[in-house]
Amino acid sequence: MSAPVYSCRIFDIYETELTLPNGRTVKQTRIIHPPSVAVVALNEKKEVLLLSQYRGAVQADLLEIPAGSIDRGETPEQAARRELAEETGFGAQKLALLFAGYSLPGYCNEYMYYYLATELYPQKLPGDDDECITVKPEPFAEALRLLEAGKIIDAKTALGLLLAAKHR
Repeated sequence: MSAPVYSCRIFDIYETELTLPNGRTVKQTRIIHPPSVAVVALNEKKEVLLLSQYRGAVQADLLEIPAGSIDRGETPEQAARRELAEETGFGAQKLALLFAGYSLPGYCNEYMYYYLATELYPQKLPGDDDECITVKPEPFAEALRLLEAGKIIDAKTALGLLLAAKHR
């Protein structure tokens, strides 16, 4: 692997020559990103805890599920519990893995773990300074309607909701 072209707190960008399985050599740009988690959290009223979060990259507030990178030394489950507490103010008695896979394998190695969190209880951890989040509990059926209506346009949230619907 070559040296990074750009490096920041969230990811590194590499530009390298890569030999494909067919023998052709190509120049490829890759983003190296730590693994991450996403959590569909359901409270006792069977509401999903959606977040209205400002995203500077698209200059809009998006409806999302809690998510974030796994810190060094954390397991995916520990990271899911931490992100849930930081972003919603709740912990979960039960955490079930729904799916794990690559988010954008065409140019990024981020591997995301999707969890369903239930039996919630208050547990507040300080959030990140660069986040502007409002928790918006929605009945699960309404969250699915928001997805269908194009009001939820975040891909990890769409996948998380569909996985949780199948799991339920």
